[in-house]
Amino acid sequence: MPSAATPLEPAPPELAPGRDLWLKREDLHELGAFKWRGALPTLRQYRAGGAATVVTASTGNHGAAAAWAARRLDMTAVVYAPEATSRTKLGRMEELGAEVRLVGVDVDEAKDAARAFAAAEDFPFFEDGAEPAQFAGYRTIGEEILEQAPRPPAAVIVPVGNGALLVGVGSALGEAAPEVERVGVVAAAAPVMALSHEAGEPVSCHEMATFADGLAVRVAIPLAVAELQRATDRMLRVSERAIAQAVGAYARVGIRAEGAAGAGLAALDQVEADPVVVIMCGANIDDDLHRQAVERPSSFPG
Repeated sequence: MPSAATPLEPAPPELAPGRDLWLKREDLHELGAFKWRGALPTLRQYRAGGAATVVTASTGNHGAAAAWAARRLDMTAVVYAPEATSRTKLGRMEELGAEVRLVGVDVDEAKDAARAFAAAEDFPFFEDGAEPAQFAGYRTIGEEILEQAPRPPAAVIVPVGNGALLVGVGSALGEAAPEVERVGVVAAAAPVMALSHEAGEPVSCHEMATFADGLAVRVAIPLAVAELQRATDRMLRVSERAIAQAVGAYARVGIRAEGAAGAGLAALDQVEADPVVVIMCGANIDDDLHRQAVERPSSFPG
């Protein structure tokens, strides 16, 4: 069922020897990622306002979630995606009924085109990371962690793309269990959200070269940056090679992880206290890229 909680599971011991690690398995949802939790309530609001079509931009998981929610609400989803979008994620969006338009070199260029089209047609533009309904949807992950954990974790590690997931999870933890450290992790090759959080405001950053497409953000969203000031305790950075090594570690215990999910595990050695929960945010990754990460992690920048 769409509203069912995802499991919180003890990690296989070989994934993090000597650590008390738990995985919040958002990858086990039918979409293979957590984004449905934010898309469904947001599209419900658009539908209640009379909209029959929604426009968004995505590297994959968000677009699939928008299409999945649109199908349930008898709506149409138009998704603008970067030209280099993952074949796996592109196929998933199309299977779910999205009209996909490939535009630009990254999600921010696709977003500009999507916003212009939505304005011209008077359709709502669903900007991933800028909708309060998304934050509320992602709060449920933090609430579930506290309900499912045998005792409150010392820390929860959350991958950060546009920051919406951490806003939701971090807000829930901060209110119900302020002793839990809320840790965000970005790709060092896509640092804009960490830089913006540290500055306390959106900053300009042209660096964005990560294979973890769920973390591939170049332009910070002001609302998410503002909300993160109260929803996180610290931000960490991990290299492309560390992310690839984590994807490989997951594969060796039978878990398929996309790059964004690998980032959470890659940050574990920067978090000292146990138990730790890592949000396993998604499993959608192209076969060739997954194979490269598993077999040749040293081919990624260190």
